[in-house]
Amino acid sequence: MDLVFDVYDGHTRVVSALTAENLESPLASLALNARDLDILRVACAGYDTAHTYDRSAAVLTVTFDPPVPPRTRFTLETETICRPSSHILEGLYYDGSRPGGAPTQITQCQQWGFQRLVPCLDDMTAKCTYRTVIIADDGYTNTISNGDPAGSRLPCGPGRSVQEYHNITTPMAPYLFFLGVGCYETYRREFEYPDGRTFALELLAKPGSYPAAAERALEILADGVMWVHLFTGRGRYRDLEARKEAWRLIRVRDAAKRSGDAEALDTARRALAGLVAGLETGYAYTGAVYREIAMQNSDFGGMENVGNTTIAANRLMPGPDTTDPAFEYMVAVKVHEYYHNENGSEVTGWSPFEIWLNEAVTVHIEDQHHAFFFGEAYSRLRTVLDLLEPSAGTLALDRGAGSMPIEPDGFNDPNDLITGVTYVKAPEFVRMIETLMGREKFAEGLALYHDRFRHGNASREDWIRCMEEVSGEDFSGMAAVWLKEKEYPILTVTPAYDPDTRRFSLICRQNRSPGGRIWEFPFRFALLDAEGRELADRTVRIAEESSTVVLDGVDKPAFLSLNRGYSFYGKVAYRPPEDELYLQVGKDPDIVGRFIAFAALADREMLRLLENPDATVSGKFADLCATLLADDDLMDEAGGQFLTIFPSVEDERFRHHYRALHDARKKILAAVAARNRETLLSVYRWAAGAPAGAGSLEEEAAAIRRRQRKNACLAILATLDVPEVHELLLRQFREGTAASDRLVAFSLILDSSAPERREVLAAFAADSAERPVAWEAFLAAVAGSDADDLVAILRGIESSPAFSVEQADQQRALYARFALNRKRSLETAEGRAYLAEILRRLAPVNEYSTVRALDAFAFVEAIEERHRVPAVGVLADLLASLDAEAHPSVYNSTRRFLLGAPEAVRAYEAEHGPIPALRGFNS
Repeated sequence: MDLVFDVYDGHTRVVSALTAENLESPLASLALNARDLDILRVACAGYDTAHTYDRSAAVLTVTFDPPVPPRTRFTLETETICRPSSHILEGLYYDGSRPGGAPTQITQCQQWGFQRLVPCLDDMTAKCTYRTVIIADDGYTNTISNGDPAGSRLPCGPGRSVQEYHNITTPMAPYLFFLGVGCYETYRREFEYPDGRTFALELLAKPGSYPAAAERALEILADGVMWVHLFTGRGRYRDLEARKEAWRLIRVRDAAKRSGDAEALDTARRALAGLVAGLETGYAYTGAVYREIAMQNSDFGGMENVGNTTIAANRLMPGPDTTDPAFEYMVAVKVHEYYHNENGSEVTGWSPFEIWLNEAVTVHIEDQHHAFFFGEAYSRLRTVLDLLEPSAGTLALDRGAGSMPIEPDGFNDPNDLITGVTYVKAPEFVRMIETLMGREKFAEGLALYHDRFRHGNASREDWIRCMEEVSGEDFSGMAAVWLKEKEYPILTVTPAYDPDTRRFSLICRQNRSPGGRIWEFPFRFALLDAEGRELADRTVRIAEESSTVVLDGVDKPAFLSLNRGYSFYGKVAYRPPEDELYLQVGKDPDIVGRFIAFAALADREMLRLLENPDATVSGKFADLCATLLADDDLMDEAGGQFLTIFPSVEDERFRHHYRALHDARKKILAAVAARNRETLLSVYRWAAGAPAGAGSLEEEAAAIRRRQRKNACLAILATLDVPEVHELLLRQFREGTAASDRLVAFSLILDSSAPERREVLAAFAADSAERPVAWEAFLAAVAGSDADDLVAILRGIESSPAFSVEQADQQRALYARFALNRKRSLETAEGRAYLAEILRRLAPVNEYSTVRALDAFAFVEAIEERHRVPAVGVLADLLASLDAEAHPSVYNSTRRFLLGAPEAVRAYEAEHGPIPALRGFNS
């Protein structure tokens, strides 16, 4: 495609020359995707053409007279107009402005957005090369598209300039196309591979950015690019010591570059060249420039576009307002989008149904990168907590009414697939394949996949076939269930031990999938003695409904460590004696096994308090919590996240009684604080005095773990809600230098009875409103709070000039976060009324954000009976207010949630009459 974009503030005129070759049959007509375009001209040299445009179907049909003969090249020319939107974040849209200047405009094409720019074959298999010319206001600092610049940007008339790009090395699918015009602050650094090859890394930040932060962001990006080169690919597990030494030498070389030490630079380069000559390295970038571009408004945190990755401006670079979770996300999104150059761009899934194939493998690599810097135990536990989190965790939502399979049979919009199923469950499927193959074979299989389908498209069958070829195993049946079915297996295990024969047996029984099929998955378990020494460690492939694993010649274990490392996506049903759980929490060398034992103890304690609200908290469990926080080795390895006590229980009677669960958890934490106040204060003070860490990523990771530990202590102490603790909270809020410290203290003050509560709220709101990163964090903290005056606070925030309902990041932070605060949004009349307003207001602005907020209703069937009918009423009223054609994702998602709650709907209809949109579905 040869494209000319003539960009103005309110419209863009696009001239396209699409060159293709006809296949075996004469081509009498061609249907092109074209959404919301003005068609000015259609022509094809050598042919008389006519065209019709069905705007509602978004199809431009061109007829050729005579038909294009077989095996004949032709060039179809179109001239059209597209218009940017301020709230449809697809195609060309506005992304901020500068006072007195032209508005910033960028594109987002996933997966059917290119057709909003130009008539095209908007299909993931329509991979082609691009030559793109951009004509725009010469006041823009940057005019950007895919590929390398073909010369300099030149004036082309009064107040206008022209810039041309060629993207001809890597043919790309249309959804990867990018165009942007705007005013940015540009930061640049050279990236040098160990063998001396170089290209440029660029970062385009919004005006007013911090140069030091941009340089740090480029350093983190460079680390990710180098890590992909050294630690991915076919040979990644060979010559590991040489790879680690190359990593060390690269940092020596880059330091010599910065300091200007020519001798040290030459020495490092020669050592590196000799070291890597014998290594089989991973992916190397093929372009002259790799660019990260700040986008202020987007449904996504990042989007790969060949040579140009867009990243949410609030996550582009670190700064004084960057919280620890945001910093970790920033590190992850950089390597994620970069790795898409190989997995997604060079090798592309066959269709939107296979978005998971692009994303799951990329997330799998992203997770390995995170573990490299943050530690294996910390990184894996972080993912497990994401799986288990009760309000929006993947396991919970996968059993909710709105869940879809990894590879569904249909969807309303590709954005429907941007969920935890694609980004968490699908990577866990990939990880299970790796576990069954072994990591070395998996690396070979992935390399075979990339080699075989480079510059082409691949289906999930292609990916599975590559893994089977290398491993010699059969994964097709396993994939058929995991990719096409919702939910997950629950493995019930029953251990037995015969002391006479020293035989251990583990009887395993799994539930069938919703479709009645058997799951296949790896199950890793270990037998351990009272000191935590492994008596046996096995990984078995569960492929039957019932099976027994037998280990001969082993001593009787003191406890079992099941699903080690969270080897399969699902849950294990096993109820050991409480003493065994306490032993496992203290002794299991597997961090996931340790946490699962702790979570099981917390679940039992929560359930006891729910069944008897007058019961007191177990002193043994309260003391365990403090002991774990005081364990330096555990905290250094896993961070304060280990002390996560979810407001949830496995017992279905109480699983979705959100207020009761919240109160039971708070009661436990208050008991921990009351019994262990001095221990908690001591740990808090030690962690508060530890180094802040702003050097390497490894040092920053250690500092994050320490802050987690400190703030876990503070959150427990805050449950005492006494003046002494209020002073501690206020001091951390006012004097804290790390964004996470201030935010945690603010959240705890907001939920407290501190007299300064309203003053702190007003001050933090005013301070945060000036800075987008801080404002987003502030909104989320408030929306997730348990303040009795929460809805009044949120209405006040909405009236602030700093709040913009059209900004996707603010929608997520305020509206989606409040929606998932179910103890307030579903279990109070005021909260339900406000949530209903939110959904009606948001649906015409951003369907994607609205659908995410609807996840609050995933378990309407299971909430307390007195709340079910009013909650269904919110959905019924929303459905009645929606135009199904104008807002298909919201309409169909709302209906899906109602259909997934038949008992609650019947109770509603008994009081209020039928819901018209469900007629024929809910009988």
